[in-house]
Formats: sequence, structure tokens, C-alpha cells
Amino acid sequence: MKPLEFLGSSRKDLCEMPAGARHALGIELMTVRYGGEPSDFKPMKTIGDGAYKIRYRDSAGAFRVIYVAKFTTAVYVLHAFQKKTQKTGKYDIELAARRYRMIGV
Repeated sequence: MKPLEFLGSSRKDLCEMPAGARHALGIELMTVRYGGEPSDFKPMKTIGDGAYKIRYRDSAGAFRVIYVAKFTTAVYVLHAFQKKTQKTGKYDIELAARRYRMIGV
């Protein structure tokens, strides 16, 4: 199992999500840590090679976690946020891309 490394405010942002979203996204991240694939995810090539977005929706809204698992050292959580529009916002993509560049592997 790979360790989980949160970059920037991603841990705080994930912790501030409603309990149902936190739980579901936590299970998805655990699956990734063990080498599996989340149940609903999408590659995020605009952020960087190996970046993916986990998608989760419930009655409280749409929630996303952007992560990178291609490195042997850890699974890096770049960004966690609630989605407000149909398309992932420019701010969210740019923030995750900046954090991707922080990974010193």
C-alpha cells in the first residue's frame, strides 16, 4: 500500500466536505493506494501525466479529488473540491497543475 500525501490545502478541503462525500472519496483513495482503480474517474492530461479526477455525486452536490498515483513513493492528492458548474473550473485545474509541479519525484 502506498502512503497518501496531501498537497496544499487538499486535506483540509476534503475534511470540510459533507460526511457522505468524505467517506465515499476516502474509500476511492484507499482503492488507489492498494493499486486499484476508482469506480468513477477520468484522466486529467491538462494537469500532468498520470493525473486523474475521482468523481462523486450525492444529494449534497458534485465532489472531486484530483490525484497522481504513478510514482512509487506515494499517492499525491493535488486538490479536493465541490464542483459548481458542468465543466471543471480554470482555477481548479490551474491549482492542481501548480501542486503537480510541486511533487519532487
